[in-house]
This record gives sequence, structure tokens and C-alpha cells, in this order.
Amino acid sequence: MAETSIPVRTCVGCRKRAPVTELLRVVARSGTLVPDPRRRLPGRGASLHPTPDCLHAAERRRAFVRALRCSTPLEAGPLRAHVLGASS
Repeated sequence: MAETSIPVRTCVGCRKRAPVTELLRVVARSGTLVPDPRRRLPGRGASLHPTPDCLHAAERRRAFVRALRCSTPLEAGPLRAHVLGASS
């Protein structure tokens, strides 16, 4: 039986490649970064390791604006709560 391959994405925080099962998909909805753990929300997504270090690195480098091709700053409140709540 043939094995199915798992897609690989790059984390916008640390820039390391990892299987999608290890990364959290993030989308922009109405100027807000929203976590998409089920990977079902429409639109362009960015992948992130769900760790505070990768989140801070991505925010510091403004990686979400570039990855999601937005022209306005994005509010990271719900994403920050999801990542920091999951890590504690």
C-alpha cells in the first residue's frame, strides 16, 4: 500500500520547514489574525509553529503582513491568546 505524503510548509516565525500537522494555520479576517487549527477557513494562510518564540519572531519581523499579502497592520490578539493559552 502506498504511503500518502504529508505536505510541508515553512513557519513564518523561525523559517524552518515542517509537516503541516506540526504547524498552526493562520488567516486574516477583518484585520485580525485568526488561528485556523482545522485548516478550513477560506483565504490565504500562513503557517506557524504554535510556540511563543515563533509568534514573537513573526510579529517582530512583520512576517504575517508579508505572508498574507495584507496592506494594513493586523491585530494578533486572538492568535496570541490561542498560542499562549496552548503553551501554558
